Amino acid sequence: MRVLVADDDNASRLLLERVLAKWGYEVVAVSDGQAAWEVLSGPGAPELAVLDWMMPGLDGVEVCRRLRALDLSNPPYVILLTSRGEKEDLATGLEAGASDYVQKPFDPVELRARLLVGRRFAELNAKLLEVQRELERQALTDSLTQVMNRRAVLGRLEEELVRARRQGLSLSIAVLDLDHFKAVNDNYGHAAGDEVLRTVVARTLASLRPYDVLGRIGGEEFLIVMPGVAAQGAAAVLERVRAAVR
Repeated sequence: MRVLVADDDNASRLLLERVLAKWGYEVVAVSDGQAAWEVLSGPGAPELAVLDWMMPGLDGVEVCRRLRALDLSNPPYVILLTSRGEKEDLATGLEAGASDYVQKPFDPVELRARLLVGRRFAELNAKLLEVQRELERQALTDSLTQVMNRRAVLGRLEEELVRARRQGLSLSIAVLDLDHFKAVNDNYGHAAGDEVLRTVVARTLASLRPYDVLGRIGGEEFLIVMPGVAAQGAAAVLERVRAAVR
């Protein structure tokens, strides 16, 4: 796991780098608060950070305040290093957004334990975000065919209509309805009907462009949204679809 170390004191920073690397962390080291802010607010930011409270430019507390203001879904776990021991000072750091603190000069055993807590927190938060994203995906996905469900595809259609009007673009839509699908279910069973739907979806997707949209809006009804396509082009696309699913 990656850890950002920010300390303007060269000796302290080098010591932290060596200790954290020995514990198996991938260390990113900077010497001031502005550099720490740029790393932590940028893409691919480390999951953990050890920031000195007192640094030139931005101090560690201000970096914490700025990070909290970003309202990140997966913010870094920040440990403040400070020689301040008053309860009011510690409260200031935690209220600013720090996750924990360690007093200087730091005790390696204590720092390692607090980093372990931060690591567990970061890993748990990442898992929760993964679960949340999967739940959001499931809420917008048809469970049988794995294409957009009615809510999702109609929402996408609305977005494309707004974009087409604003930019003066063509937009074509089509409804795909399977003839005599009820007879398939009645004669061969619902499992066979489900397989037919999955096959139709696979063949339809193979006939569409990567940026076309397919969604299930009913039992055997599907909506196709084709951004940037006028009527003649849409007819050609739909003929490919018809030929593929016959």
